[in-house]
Amino acid sequence: MQSIYSMHQNGSDNLEKQEKFLSHSIDSMFDLYLIMLSALIEVRNSESDFIEKSKKKHLSTQEERNPNLKFVNNAVLMALEESNSLSIALENRKINNWSLNDDYILLLLKDIKSSEIYQKYMSDRENKFADDKQFVLDIFTDVIVPNEKLYDYLEDYKLTWVDDIPLVNTQLQKELKAIEPGQEFRVSKLYKDEEDKEFVMHLFRRTILNESELAKEYVDKTPNWDSERIAEIDTIILKMAICEFLRFPSIPVKVTINEYLEIAKEYSTPKSSIFINGILDNLVKEFQASDKLKKAGRGLL
Repeated sequence: MQSIYSMHQNGSDNLEKQEKFLSHSIDSMFDLYLIMLSALIEVRNSESDFIEKSKKKHLSTQEERNPNLKFVNNAVLMALEESNSLSIALENRKINNWSLNDDYILLLLKDIKSSEIYQKYMSDRENKFADDKQFVLDIFTDVIVPNEKLYDYLEDYKLTWVDDIPLVNTQLQKELKAIEPGQEFRVSKLYKDEEDKEFVMHLFRRTILNESELAKEYVDKTPNWDSERIAEIDTIILKMAICEFLRFPSIPVKVTINEYLEIAKEYSTPKSSIFINGILDNLVKEFQASDKLKKAGRGLL
């Protein structure tokens, strides 16, 4: 949707250039996923280094000589540190953001250690897996994710990440919740399969190349709306949804409608989702009546 909007705004007809940018933007979401995971590893490693240095101080205190190691021995953080899958992904994608910007890790570590979550967690020295996992989830959700300086860094590093951050963080929360004792953490795939990857470009290309034809499907369904007054994002959403209705037989109608309504709520005007829902509902009835809606498989209507 954003790529189509960008082409409209730029008056560009260079489809290949925009496809490359779209593909690169999606691939870079995987880098963001790895960067957020590596932040958890690095705060743990930073604390471990601090503890070791404190032990070696000439005038170390009793607490420094006998530190509480519960945080650095956290089973979930250790699972991330010892994950071959994650190590390989970080190496392959050349993710070294925190070694170049360790001040952000120190900032996160400071915030973690000053939080009530940390104080409660460290009140005893025994590592229990359930407690370890809940602690990591809590510091990720309540300390790392809301950190404004981290957000600003990510936004400045790659502008397209602004919309990706909530999605990536939600995915990471799900993965952290799913970790079990003794289980190796495995990095998720960006795409489910090759067909999933191809869908992105097929939808983009089929919508762009058939915009006039797709617009004809809804233009006479908006008698009370001047076509020039309809928000441009709304027209793009309608075209993409209609494209899915008519040219993607494996996608259920309800899935298409629900997903584009969510996009409208996030990116368009307050009333857009109501407007779009009305148009799409009417179009579905019309397409069904004229047998234009060719969906393959059970339960797709």
